[in-house]
Amino acid sequence: MMETKAEIPAVESAETDAAIKSRVCKGGKFLTFFLDEEEYALEILKVHEIIGMMPITPVPRTPDYVLGVLNLRGKVIPVLDLRTKFGMEKVAWDDETCIIVVQINDRQVGTVVDKVSEVLDIANDDIEDTPAFGTEVNTDFILGIGKSEGRVKLLLDIDKVLTSDELAELNAATAPAEA
Repeated sequence: MMETKAEIPAVESAETDAAIKSRVCKGGKFLTFFLDEEEYALEILKVHEIIGMMPITPVPRTPDYVLGVLNLRGKVIPVLDLRTKFGMEKVAWDDETCIIVVQINDRQVGTVVDKVSEVLDIANDDIEDTPAFGTEVNTDFILGIGKSEGRVKLLLDIDKVLTSDELAELNAATAPAEA
C-alpha cells in the first residue's frame, strides 16, 4: 500500500502543463474584450468590475507595461497596459477604452483594454487546447481557445499574464503608494 502512495505523486508531478490546462479550463461565463482586432476572454469570476478611464498616477522605475496606480474608491490599485504587455503597438485611448479590474492571485489589478464586448457562455466542448508554438513562445497565460459565434477568443489565465517575478516586482513598486 505504501508503494502505491509513493507512486501517485510521481505520476501527478509528471502531468504536463497542457494536461493541467485542459483539466482546469472548463466551459463557463467569460467576459470578452478587444485588443486591436483580436478578441480575448477572462473567466467572469476573475473580474471585479469594469470602469471607464480615469487618472492614472505613473510610478517611477516600473516596467513599461505598468501604467501606474489609480485611486478606486479609496483603494490604490496598479494598472497594466495589456497591449504593451502583449507586445502590441500603443494607440490613443478613445471613449471605448476602459479598465477591467481583475483579481490576480490576492491582488486587484486594473487592465486597460481597447473595448469590452460582452459576457458569453462558452461550453466546454467549444474550448480547444492551446496550440503548441514551440519552446520559444510562452503560452502559459492562455487557458485555451474558445469558439463562439463563428469567431475564436483567446481565453486568458489572468493569474499567469504576469510571471511570479513580475507580480513581485509590481507589488514592490506599488507598495509605497499604498502606505
